[in-house]
Amino acid sequence: MAENLEVSVLLDYYGEMLTEKQRSFLSYYYDDDLSLSEIAENEGITRQGVRDAIQRAQTLLYEMESKLGMLKRFEEIRSSLNEIIDCADVISKENMETALSRTINDTTVKIKAIAQSLID
Repeated sequence: MAENLEVSVLLDYYGEMLTEKQRSFLSYYYDDDLSLSEIAENEGITRQGVRDAIQRAQTLLYEMESKLGMLKRFEEIRSSLNEIIDCADVISKENMETALSRTINDTTVKIKAIAQSLID
């Protein structure tokens, strides 16, 4: 995952654990794509102050992920759900080629729909 996207996703998971300023600076920098200078000018502080605040906030986000692992767990769950969808496709295909059971067909459609709804 690219760093910008990763920090944005970590901000979604753990942002409430940061201070308002830290959240704002990260959001301005990663989500709104403002430069350090632009943020500094808008906030009335130095560019270096913005850079330090962003680095501290990023470090906190990565530490929280290291300890809590919510993003890692989400990615594992998403991968497993995609695997469930793939298995349902195999079962459905096999059913169409051999048994033509309506129950199997309906059940695989339901499994795929449930798994997809959890991904989205």
